[in-house]
This record gives sequence, C-alpha cells and structure tokens, in this order.
Amino acid sequence: MCGIWALFGSDDCLSVQCLSAMKIAHRGPDAFRFENVSGYTNCCFGFHRLAVVDPLFGMQPIRVRKYPYLWLCYNGEIYNHRKMQQDFGFEYQTNVDGEIILHLYDKGGIEQTVSMLDGVFAFILLDTANKKVFLGRDTYGVRPLFKTMTEDGFLAVCSEAKGLVTLKHSSTPFLKVEPFLPGHYEVLDLKPNGKVASVEIVKYHHCRDEPLHALYDNVEKLFPGFELETVKNNIRILFNNAVKKRLMTDRRIGCLLSGGLDSSLVAATLLKQLKEAQVQYPLQTFAIGMEDSPDLLAARKVANHIGSEHHEVLFNSEEGIQALDEVIFSLETYDITTVRASVGMYLISKYIRKNTDSVVIFSGEGSDELTQGYIYFHKAPSPEKAEEESERLLRELYLFDVLRADRTTAAHGLELRVPFLDHRFSSYYLSLPPELRIPKNGIEKHLLRETFEDSNLIPKEILWRPKEAFSDGITSVKNSWFKILQEYVEHQVDDAMMANAAQKFPFNTPKTKEGYYYRQIFERHYPGRAYWLNHYWMPKWINATDPSARTLTHYKSAAKA
Repeated sequence: MCGIWALFGSDDCLSVQCLSAMKIAHRGPDAFRFENVSGYTNCCFGFHRLAVVDPLFGMQPIRVRKYPYLWLCYNGEIYNHRKMQQDFGFEYQTNVDGEIILHLYDKGGIEQTVSMLDGVFAFILLDTANKKVFLGRDTYGVRPLFKTMTEDGFLAVCSEAKGLVTLKHSSTPFLKVEPFLPGHYEVLDLKPNGKVASVEIVKYHHCRDEPLHALYDNVEKLFPGFELETVKNNIRILFNNAVKKRLMTDRRIGCLLSGGLDSSLVAATLLKQLKEAQVQYPLQTFAIGMEDSPDLLAARKVANHIGSEHHEVLFNSEEGIQALDEVIFSLETYDITTVRASVGMYLISKYIRKNTDSVVIFSGEGSDELTQGYIYFHKAPSPEKAEEESERLLRELYLFDVLRADRTTAAHGLELRVPFLDHRFSSYYLSLPPELRIPKNGIEKHLLRETFEDSNLIPKEILWRPKEAFSDGITSVKNSWFKILQEYVEHQVDDAMMANAAQKFPFNTPKTKEGYYYRQIFERHYPGRAYWLNHYWMPKWINATDPSARTLTHYKSAAKA
C-alpha cells in the first residue's frame, strides 16, 4: 500500500503543485520521493512508500537499466510476479513485485500487461520512447486511483482525490476530479510540451470472466461440473489459494476479526497458512465494539478456537461521534452506510498502528457482494435477479465497501488484503449456476457455509451465524450504532435545515438528518465534489428507508428467535 501522484503538462510552478502530494502522506509513512521526468520540465511523479516488499530497492518511480525510457509509479501487490518472471524468463533488477509490469509491457503491450496481473493495483506507466502514458486499475478497484484532465491536456493522477482538489491550472479554475474506473486502462499520447491527449479507455476484464493469468497460476486443477461436492471442493481449493498468495510480504501480518462468517473464515485459513509457511510470529487478530457488542463475543469465540493472539478494542459513543469528521475526510464520501461502518474500522486501524507491529491486514471485504450475503437477498424475485444484483454490487465496490476498507486502513499506514476478491476465486463463484448461490432455508451465503461445514476451521455457531452488518455488530441490539448516531444528529440538524435541504444540496439531496449532517462535513472538506457519489447505498426489493440490516423485517424476526 502506497500513495502515488503524477502531473503531466503543468503550467504552474511544480514546487507549489507538489505540495498537493503531501495530502496523501499517510499512505506511505516509510519514505517519500518527488522525481521530475527528464526532458519534460512540467511533468513529475510523487511517491509515498509503505515498505511491504523489498525494503532496499522498492522506491518509485521504478526504473530499470534495461528500459531507461519507462517510468512506473504503482500502488498494489502483484501476487504472480515470480511465476510470470519464471515462465517468461524475465531478468529482474529488483525484488519489487511491480517490476513485472515493465517486463510484461515490453513483451506484449499494455492490454496483455493488465490482463496478466494477478493482484490489486493502480498504476501510472510512462513510455518516453513511444510518447505514451498509461493508467490502469484492478478489476474491483481494491486500490484507489483518481484523475483530473483539462481540455488543453493537463493531467494529474493520485491515489486519493484529496491530493488533486487543491491543484491549480490556468485554463480551468475548478478541476473536475473523478475516480478512474476499476477494470479499465487508459492510453494517452504524450506531446512534446508535456501535455497529453486521451486515445482510448478500455475495459479489460469483467469480474465474471476467468482472468487471463489463470493459464499460468499454481492452483491445482479444478474438477469439472456443478455437482455440489465438486463445487464445494473447488471453492475450498480456490479460497485457500487466495489466502496463501497474499502472504507475500516482508512485514508482519494481522487480521480484522468481527466474528462474522467472512472475517472468521479469512482468519482461520490465514492462521493455517502461516503455520504451513512456518512463520515464527503468532497471528494477531483485532475486534472492535462497544460494551455488549455481539461482534466482540463472536470474535472472542473464533480467536479461542483458532488460537490467535487476540486484541479487543472498546470504544464509546462519544469517541465514535468525535471521529466522524476525520473519517469523512479520509473516506471522501458522505454515503450513510459507508460512514457508519467506517468509524469502527478507522478506530481499530488507529489502534493497530499505535499498539502493534502488524502492517499487512487481512479482512473479509467483498464476500457479501460476491456470495449474496446481504439480508435483502432473501427478497430477490429470482436467482437470475439475485445474480444481476450481486454483479452490480461488485461493480460498485469501489464506491462503497472497498473504498471504506482502503481509506480507513490507509489513513493509518496499513495495507489491507482481501482474499474474497481474488480474481480466480470470484470469477469461479460467479460462474456457478444462479440457483446454487441464493439464500437457502432462510440462510444467506448458504453455499459458502456448507462448503466449510466439515472443516472445523471455525466454531459451528459462527459458521451459521446470521449476517450482521459491521456498523451494527459493534453495538448491542438494544442500542444500535445507527440509533446512537441519529439521536446525536437530531440535536445538530433542525427541521428548518431539512426543509431547505433540496435548495442547499440539489444533487443527492439528503433525506434524513443523519445524511444532512454527513453531507455538511463532506462539503466543508470537499466543496462542490458531491458528484463523487452518484447514489446512496440502499437495500433492494424492499421499501427500506435506512440501510441498516437491523431495520429489516428478516433481521427482527431472526433476533427474536
């Protein structure tokens, strides 16, 4: 996890513009570099480094003797870089996983390069020999990337929007900053004056398609067909592999553990893999909640079962409310459910950074979208509609859960790893017949649960524990986090302000006082940038007025039982 930043064709003083790159210093607390592009006085790269792989030669932009005309700035982890190196006989100059991007590009061009990368990434690749600039981002947008570009060819790119919003350009007083779409790459021509022109933006991978790099990976051969036992066996193989490949790091590994199905499966599998790899330190797991939090109790059970070094972080409503301003600034969004869920994750990341030496943090993000884990999937009209919704949620992860997971951890210099969003694992799961993936016997994620039924990885009551949203599970059922927030906001936003909401916020007008309060904070930090969120996250197929699962009928009946 790092922070990348680049300018092409700036007409302002670079030493002034470069101050913007300091807004993302939290992403790389270990080292920092600015580098001008030789021959182009108005182009430069900025890089904040979190040293996770190759502490000696890992600074960026990466340049190697063999390709003096290539400059690479990237944020991510390429898990198959050694396999690619061996299969194609590439000669490495460093031990940095991202060096593979340079070799693949030289061998087969940009389309083949992005398709062959098994991992999470956002990159800027400059080819001064062929006068090209390339931008690329992984399938689900696990690593963030933002850009702004003017009509006269000024381009600025950054890991987070906050590193671009204060930039100045003579022809455009207000630079429109937008997220670069996941699963895409862009080709731009570099002109002699350092400015650029976009040639094409290409979608190179759909989450349903098996990735091209699957032809070269080390996964044992999967069994053909959709017979249930075959499917379960394949899921176990791919999930184990998804966790195993993510052990690639020179820093200590930890794991977030809410006590829900997803984080528990990740933690248990991770601990097993660390033992097999003969890693000498114990796995640290981390749970957060208020007193009487069901998550804390469940996480404790899992930690005892798997034998991790478990840390519990307690926080109160006042600490949570006080964190809202920092959280919204870090997130760059005002989406209600994202803000709610981010407070706990932000506070636990702060604890990890301050009190432990764990830096690479595993988590269960992406499973709900992939395996139809949200409570409202019980209301899906058909398996096919549920499948459509699952794919829509995966496409939008970069606006919601993946955004939350990246910003709350990156804010404290941690790197998040998410095995459920592994390319091979997710594409296989999405290839299964729709009727296999829907909730069954009133239980969501039934297929995933029964896959690990006989593994003894986690306690049975956790394996079959109903879905509990992270923002709800951190508090007791009697006093949910969303209720605590709503009670607080009631005194901060009055009826007159709500009556004027549509006039004050014509785009994505907040419908509740809580939404209004978050929007106010967002506008204070990022005035005029409400378009970063094109819609609020809300459950489907039901008349929901709040995104919390605890407001849904299915949850209430389950809680009574």
